[in-house]
Order: sequence, then C-alpha cells, then structure tokens
Amino acid sequence: MTEKPYLVSGRNTLIHKIRKFDLLILNGNDDPAVVVNYKGIKEYSGKIPENKREAKMMDMELVDVTASDVFGDEKTLIFVQTLNGKEYKIDYSKAGTSMFIRVHQDSIF
Repeated sequence: MTEKPYLVSGRNTLIHKIRKFDLLILNGNDDPAVVVNYKGIKEYSGKIPENKREAKMMDMELVDVTASDVFGDEKTLIFVQTLNGKEYKIDYSKAGTSMFIRVHQDSIF
C-alpha cells in the first residue's frame, strides 16, 4: 500500500504532507470542494474526478471526509495544515462568503 499524502489528526484536522499531490477535499454532496496545494488552499472550481484513480492522474488525492478512514461524517469545521506552515479553517456554514476559508494559525512550525 502506498503512503497517503495527508494525515488525519483528531476529529477535524487534515495535515497535507506530500508536495507532489494536491488534496481535493469533499464534504458531502452539497458543500463546495476545496483544493489544498503546497502554496495554500482555495475553493475548487474544476471538474470533480469520478474516482481516486482519475484524481491520481490529475496529481490529486481525493479526500472524502465522510469516508470511514477519514472522519466518517460531514463536518461544519475542518482545519487543514499546509506545507507552507499555515493552518486554515474551512467553515462550511459560511460557504459562499469571504469567511469560508480563513487562515487560522500562521507559521505553526
């Protein structure tokens, strides 16, 4: 089995750890997708890959937070630690506003 490009920490934190792969975070069917790369994080506006294989071909890792190996259910708040040393807060209750994705902590390392 290959190593995942992220770690799950606690009940709502993801840690991005491999620069080559972007993380495409899905939180249920109704919430917007979020992409995490080595520079930061933003709302994803492209085509969502149909499966993990298709995502790998796009140099992405599909992270469905509702999967049992991640968090197991939809989340309102998700924290993401990125390779650039920042921790971001994704607040799905504020999707569509400027408060949706915010820097939570800067230079955590």
